Amino acid sequence: MSGTDALDIDHLRSWIGREEVREDLVTEDLARKYHAMFDRPAEAPPVGGVVPRLIHFCLAQPAVPASGLGPDGHPKRGGFLPPVPLPRRMWAGGSFVFHGDLAVGDAVRRVSRIEDVVLKHGRTGALCFVTVSHRIEAGDRVVVEERQDVVYRDLDPPGGAAKAPPKAEQGQHSRPMTADATLLFRYSALTFNGHRIHYDRRYVTEVEGYPGLIVHGPMQAAMLCDYAGDLRGKPPARFAFRGLSPLFDDDAFSLHASPDGEGLKLWTAKADGTLCMTAEASWD
Repeated sequence: MSGTDALDIDHLRSWIGREEVREDLVTEDLARKYHAMFDRPAEAPPVGGVVPRLIHFCLAQPAVPASGLGPDGHPKRGGFLPPVPLPRRMWAGGSFVFHGDLAVGDAVRRVSRIEDVVLKHGRTGALCFVTVSHRIEAGDRVVVEERQDVVYRDLDPPGGAAKAPPKAEQGQHSRPMTADATLLFRYSALTFNGHRIHYDRRYVTEVEGYPGLIVHGPMQAAMLCDYAGDLRGKPPARFAFRGLSPLFDDDAFSLHASPDGEGLKLWTAKADGTLCMTAEASWD
């Protein structure tokens, strides 16, 4: 029986409403490593100093024992997230409303909830979308409200013709970037993300059939969010992103941005023009 045949959407939807609460601390050590990882020009903030907006991806992550991991390096299915029996799992997109900033020394509480589980059908077969909300609190403040979209799908059929990825335009602003295997490994380490597609080349090429290590969607989002803040001189109040095609560790790529009313449209694109991620940033 294939994963698609075993997919019981009514059972999976019974996960809707489940909640999970985790706590963490924004430490000087995390701020220093985060700044070093992204090669940020300013020094890491001291106690009380504001940290970058999407550093919360590194906080309050599940610390599952090795015996509780699945073959892809993620926690085994059926805990907080529903046990979707499709082999590929990706972070497809998300959105954020920022009510303030986290600072070094803040005690952080993350309240997570399964909001929806939806089954769709695409070119490669079944697609299962799981929507998760996260509320990031520091003391009595709600700092970030987040929506996370996770997609599960089948492996590509052997010999199937791959759909041509969309092509990107040149932005009014652009910044060349690289995301080599070292950066991917460091980001996986800081986010305690064991997903093998980001650091295990043999697994990602031989099991999941990709041509290289996959650059984390959240890391691309963090790059674009920081870029928006650099262009406007302050971080956005709202930010949303959507992954369109994979970006690999040996791909040269750029961050792009163009005005969109009072906000910015942003995207990542490979040197050959392949569009990988789109985003929108706005300011109050």
